[in-house]
Amino acid sequence: FLLVNLQNDSIALNHEEQQRIHSWLQQLPCPSIAIGVKHSLLSAFDVVVSATHDLNVLIAQIESKPIAAMTLVQVLRTTMTVPAVQALHLESLAYATLQGGPEFRDWSSANPPKSAVITDPGPPLLVERTDNDLHVRLNRPSRRNAISVEMRDALTEVFQLIATDPSLQHISISGNGACFSVGGDVDEFGVASDSASAHVIRSIRLPAKYLLPCADRVTFHVHSACIGAGIEIPAFGRHISAARNAFFQLPEIRFGLIPGAGGCVSIPRRIGRQRTAYMALTAKKINATTALDWGLIDAIVD
Repeated sequence: FLLVNLQNDSIALNHEEQQRIHSWLQQLPCPSIAIGVKHSLLSAFDVVVSATHDLNVLIAQIESKPIAAMTLVQVLRTTMTVPAVQALHLESLAYATLQGGPEFRDWSSANPPKSAVITDPGPPLLVERTDNDLHVRLNRPSRRNAISVEMRDALTEVFQLIATDPSLQHISISGNGACFSVGGDVDEFGVASDSASAHVIRSIRLPAKYLLPCADRVTFHVHSACIGAGIEIPAFGRHISAARNAFFQLPEIRFGLIPGAGGCVSIPRRIGRQRTAYMALTAKKINATTALDWGLIDAIVD
């Protein structure tokens, strides 16, 4: 990584000099970190921090998973500059690359896939229609509404339904149980036969792909844990309300991965690439008050 302290920098740069530095940083094959709160160059960096504690956590995670960290910032530099559908393709290709890499392989070897035991009755989604309203609830509370293959496919199907039925004008999505969703089911991580095939599956069955065309009609209400896909998918929605106990986290770097449920596309469109990179590189939990201040959510509902 490149670390630059801009706190006490008083050197004045003209526009051409700023542009050259910005262009160089965009081509840098590693994360760039700036320390400071006000400087003409801050927007050029991948991450900006002001607190030493944040910096220590950031550096520790980057040094632990340098390939994933590099891939993340390279993806985030691009996803805001292309249409969302193409950006999802880029995210999936980068995710597939990391699935075949040494960092995820090491994590997967220490955490082999398990057989999930589902004890909740009924389908993974409870769907109820009233006139032009559709109410959807994630229904695997014993699994903390993890986005398993079963849940992924159910979300894909319901978003396909919404996208093809314009009479559905108001769609609300929430979760049963103790939390909205802990994100991708880690018990299923590594079950794909190879990373290329995993990219094929995401190209066909990624819920975010089918949410995009109808996102302006979809609202989410979340509570407690909203981890990984548990915030990556809602971030596409028109409106997110959150209970005061909600918290948000992108932990994928710990597995040697990047957000892969659309978070490299949806979240920077809400909070910018620097804060997205901060969330993903530190894997820190963000509380509801901070999320509201950043624009990650739209309201806190007690």
